[in-house]
Formats: sequence, C-alpha cells, structure tokens
Amino acid sequence: MKTMTCNQLGGACEKEFQAETFEEMANLSQQHGKEMFQQQDEAHLKAMQDMQGLMQNPEEMNKWFESKKQEFESLSEN
Repeated sequence: MKTMTCNQLGGACEKEFQAETFEEMANLSQQHGKEMFQQQDEAHLKAMQDMQGLMQNPEEMNKWFESKKQEFESLSEN
C-alpha cells in the first residue's frame, strides 16, 4: 500500500489516498475530484482547469502522467 496526496496528483489539497497500484490511486483521485466539483470547491476547480489545459497537449499529458506513475513507483510501502 502506498500513499499520495491530492496535491501530488495535480489536485489542490493534502487529502491522502492509499492504493496498491497507480491505477487505483488515479481512480481515488478522480473520485475525490468529482466530489470537489460537486461541492464547487474553488481551489479544486482551478486545479481541474489547469489539468484540462494540460490535456489539450497529448504529449505533455503523457509526460505528466508518466512522471506521476514514476513518483508512485518510487514511493516506499506504508
């Protein structure tokens, strides 16, 4: 089990997520983002806007995704 924060995953807070795989981690982060969107949390909405901008450039998005996956892989187990 590894731990990453919303901030580490491109979000806007220090909420911690724990998962066995990077895919699980990404799903937890995505679910949190949806909850924050429903709450219209300003900081998270800004982070989502930034992420949407990144998604406009597939090459940059892939680099970002790979860097987060590598960061996850480098973490020690809890």
